[in-house]
Amino acid sequence: MLTPNELELYAMPLGEPAMGEDPWSEFDKARAVHPWLAKWEGNGVVIHEYRAMRELFGRDDQLRPPYADVVGHLGQEGTPWGRFTQEQLISLPPEQHMLLRRALAARFTPRNANELRPMMRETISGLLDDWAPIGGERRKIDFEEFASHFPISVMFTLVGAPQEGIRLLRDDLEVIGLAHSYNLDLFPRIQEGIVRVEQFAADCITERRANPRRSDHVEDLLDILVRTGAENGVSDRQLVDLLMFFFIAGYDTSKNVLTYTMHTLLDRPEIYERCAADHDYCRKVIEEALRWFNPSTVARYVDTEFTYRDVTFPKDTMLFFPLSISGRDPGTFPEGWTFDPERTVEPDKRHLAFALGRHMCLGQYIARAQLQEALHQVAQRMREPALAAVPGWRPFPGAWGIRGLPIAFTPAREMEPEPA
Repeated sequence: MLTPNELELYAMPLGEPAMGEDPWSEFDKARAVHPWLAKWEGNGVVIHEYRAMRELFGRDDQLRPPYADVVGHLGQEGTPWGRFTQEQLISLPPEQHMLLRRALAARFTPRNANELRPMMRETISGLLDDWAPIGGERRKIDFEEFASHFPISVMFTLVGAPQEGIRLLRDDLEVIGLAHSYNLDLFPRIQEGIVRVEQFAADCITERRANPRRSDHVEDLLDILVRTGAENGVSDRQLVDLLMFFFIAGYDTSKNVLTYTMHTLLDRPEIYERCAADHDYCRKVIEEALRWFNPSTVARYVDTEFTYRDVTFPKDTMLFFPLSISGRDPGTFPEGWTFDPERTVEPDKRHLAFALGRHMCLGQYIARAQLQEALHQVAQRMREPALAAVPGWRPFPGAWGIRGLPIAFTPAREMEPEPA
């Protein structure tokens, strides 16, 4: 059995700017050399086939989260970002991780996400009142900037935080999301952002403990965290880290997926128009959008040597899973380049946007709900959208996506009724 270092593999330029703009041609080159493996020189092995990602990513007993190792790899030990990265929820030992996850899981169900939909609708409606006022003239905006305000506004509402802090924290979350692009020049700004987000989270918890809400209020996320901490012996530091984690994890996925979905639908006006009229159809569009694109390239280290399809992976090999491109793997999705919200999806070919295994995204139902609600109202309020300038791209590793999506649109002339 050969190890990846003994195989002839395509060297992928994952950290190069061109990779963010067009990763697809690079993965075509990788497949021409090996059907499911490539390499990122100096970093690790890239698993680029859907089947291999699905079968390997869930091996929780043989793989470990990379965060403690990555902090050392990037020379960030002893920094605010390094500490948080090594101690956040997904970095904890399995026993601690599952304890906290089980304690929180009951409030992250599809039912609970649906209970949040009226708040989500009110939030996106308020943003659209500012960015796309009813009856206005045709205008131009950066849709990516608009989209960035929605997930953080929802999170602020979920924890009862003052909305005035959104703009500052939005800028911090934007740069923190670039940490795993492996660009060391960004880390001074990333450290500043982590310090501010940590202080904000600590202040939220302190304020809620000092001024608990009335018992007849429905629990929000902050209530759940504070109660979970008291019932399970969670330290104040872990509570702050949990709240930071929800802010950071919830920001990039929703913002980038909503932006890329708009970019995709600019060339598919018939789908976009139907999204304005059909609330349930938006759910199908979002699921197809998550197959078509998601921002994540996730890493794991081999904790116990294993062999898969005649390749032996030694302990401490770093594996990169570009979940972002998995849904268009030609071996699994022969018509993967057709954007079809009505496609029939077999259980073993579901998209991997929210990962697999014990680290599957806890907030996936909230993310799905807010993306559906946002798409429906955006399609109602931003009519006849068109690309106004060439978009930019974020680095491919880490949280990939569009950086700046200038569009022109005509605001709706009247409000549409809310879905029943």
